[in-house]
This record gives sequence, structure tokens and C-alpha cells, in this order.
Amino acid sequence: MLTKSSSVITEFSGIDFSKYSSKISEFVSEFSSRANKPGQFLNWVDLPSLQAKRVDTIYDLASKLKSQTGVSKLTVMGIGGSKHTVEHMLSINGLNVKGDCVEFYSDVDSSSWERFLCRLDNNVLSSNYLIASKSGSTFETKDGFLRILNLVKSAYISQGKSESEASSLANKHFIAVTDGNSEKSELRRTSNENGWLGDLFIHDDVGGRFSAFDDHALFTLAYAGMKKDDMVKMLNSAQSISSESLTSDLDINDALKEGIFWADAKLNGIDASVHQYMGSIFENTVYWHAQMQNESVKDTLKQVAKVPDAMHHSAEAHFNPANKLAFALTVPCDNGECRQNAQSYVEALTKAYTVTGSFFLEKVQTHGMGLTPEAAGALTQLRAFATVYQEIVTKIMSGIEFPQVLDSVLQPHVEFYKKNLKGGVVVPGRIS
Repeated sequence: MLTKSSSVITEFSGIDFSKYSSKISEFVSEFSSRANKPGQFLNWVDLPSLQAKRVDTIYDLASKLKSQTGVSKLTVMGIGGSKHTVEHMLSINGLNVKGDCVEFYSDVDSSSWERFLCRLDNNVLSSNYLIASKSGSTFETKDGFLRILNLVKSAYISQGKSESEASSLANKHFIAVTDGNSEKSELRRTSNENGWLGDLFIHDDVGGRFSAFDDHALFTLAYAGMKKDDMVKMLNSAQSISSESLTSDLDINDALKEGIFWADAKLNGIDASVHQYMGSIFENTVYWHAQMQNESVKDTLKQVAKVPDAMHHSAEAHFNPANKLAFALTVPCDNGECRQNAQSYVEALTKAYTVTGSFFLEKVQTHGMGLTPEAAGALTQLRAFATVYQEIVTKIMSGIEFPQVLDSVLQPHVEFYKKNLKGGVVVPGRIS
């Protein structure tokens, strides 16, 4: 018997779900008919269960990378889903809080490059480097990777190593997360040719923003000190959400409820919406959720923000009666020193939002400086399912024909700028 997850609890107001009761099975059937099918980009549905079988391998690779260089810091080089999912997962699991274990670089300008080197104390040998790119030729990632590889080699040469010795030692600092097929991935070929450690993959039909349980995130969590048992709990919890999200029982299927909530607002002429996250646990979740919103829903009118910071300057617009919005608020269940004032804050916002428009409150179980592993897995998988369900609900209720592949899992328009990166002056990382 399927039971509902208790690590994330959602309460809705201002929406009548009974209006959609006759279509619930149709919503779920549309999703189910596509899940884990080749070319549908929904392989993330069962990814947590697949990854649970690879946990030992991932931890072994993290340990080996540290031991072969003697370096405890990791720099993640990647953009979009290769970066934001990792930042999100570290933060909600209470890891890298001081920023002293994992560093990120995803820029292409000189000032950002200098700032990155400064954070390494201008010692490029103080870090190992995870290079994440499905194709292996992502412009931004390749630019940074080639620059840092050259600097690592030069650092070893400056220690008196020969060219071949420096190259061998430099390559011990790198590990790739990319397509497993070397014919498809330039980065995989680089990894193979230079003897980089192990095989980490970005799985087929898993888009970047849906890849929070793929190798780049799990490897970084392992490297940053997440307990192996906690990772297994997180993955099992995420897979449980997948099961709940493919049932027609709306009392259990919170992901579908959230999808209906956001679709209902649009269908009723509410163009602007707000999803706020309370506290620093979710500081990086905001960036990941914004990416999910922009690339999947393709809606630029939704505000995703962290409170309390954003509350003061957004409240005037939110509670102006002339503005019609739909609201959501995700909060940690606070059991610590600040719990009384935190609860008062949540109650004040809940009351204000409930009066102002349709609203749901999402309460997430916490432990220490992060969420419980179960809550981390559940919240992350819920967000992915709800995003896709929003499209499914909207199309079915509006009588819109479905495309061969759902719009919410594709991003065809990003190529509009990428095509302009080809050619020109060849610099490290330039696509030619």
C-alpha cells in the first residue's frame, strides 16, 4: 500500500481541486505513458533508484581522487544544471556551509577568473576539479577547464617537474562528468586520453535542471562529506516521491497538486506568481528553481526568492490589491533557538497570503544546518514532477494537443545564442 511521505507537508488554500477530479487519471496517465521512455527526457523519474545501486562506486571515486593528489578541496566547473543542482543539493543537505570544501567556477570574464583564483589563494594545486558537461564542448565550461588545466601543469613545471611529469600529475586533479559515449562527448575523449580517474556520467534523457540526483551532484556530496547512509536515505525518499507522483490518488500525489495549483492560476488569468523559500538552507535552491521555471515553464513572470531578505522590498507589490498573484512559501520546520519568532513570521505570511490569493505552504523537515536526507530527496523530486505536471494540466484543461516530447523537458531556444559562439578568434575553450 502506497503511503504519503511525511518529510514534506503541503497545505493548500484558495483552490478547489474538485474541479479537476474527473481529469486526475488523465493527467497521471499522460505522465506515466512517457516516463522512462527513450527520447522523452523523463529518465530522472527512476534515476534515484538506479543511483542508489552506484553509491559505493561514487564514494570510492571521491576517496580515490582525494588520495591521489592529497587535496581536500573540489572545484566544480559547469553551468546551468551542472552547477545549480549541485549548489542546491549541498545547501539543503547542510554541506559546504563555509564554502571551504567545494568551490565553483562558471564564468568567462577576466575579473571572475581572477576572483576564482583568489579564492584558491592563487594556488591551483590546492584543488581537484570536476568538469561537468554532457557534450563536453559547452563553451563556458571548456573555457574555464582549459585555462585551469594549463595553470595546473605550469604549477608542477615550476616545481621542477618535466613536461611529461607535470602533465601526468596535473591530470590526477581532474575527473569528468559527461556522456558515457566518447563519440558523443569531447570531454569523455579527453578523460580517456589523459587517464583521468573513473567514469562519472550524465545519464541519457536527463536534462540538466532535472539532474539533481545524477553523478555530478552525488559525487560532490560524497566529496563534501555526506554520510553514505544519508545519501541512500535521500535517494530512497526521492524514489518514493516518484511512486507517489504517479498515482491517481490526489491525497497522496502532492506533486500533481502543486502542478494543478500553478496551472489553475494561469487558467484563471493570474499571470504573475511567487514562490518563496525561507532561510539560508534554500539560498541556492532559488537559483535552481529559477532555472527550472525559465527553462521548463518558460515563464518570466514568476518570482522565485529567498525570504526574509526579499520580503521587505517585495511585500508592497505582493499585497497591493491591484496585483493578482498566486503564492507559495516553503519553510523549514524550525526546532531550534529561533523557532518562536520563525513560527510567528511564517504565521504572519501565511495569514497575509491566504487573504490575498491562492496559496500553498510547504513545510520541510530539518536536521542541524540542513534538511533531513529524506526531506532533501522528497523536496527535490517534488519540484521536478510539479514542473512537468503544470504543462500536462494546462494542455489537457485547455484542449491543447501534446507534442511528441513535452515542452517542459526541452529547451530549443537556447541554441539561438549558442550558434553565435562558433568561429572567431581561437582562445582556450573557444568552440571553432
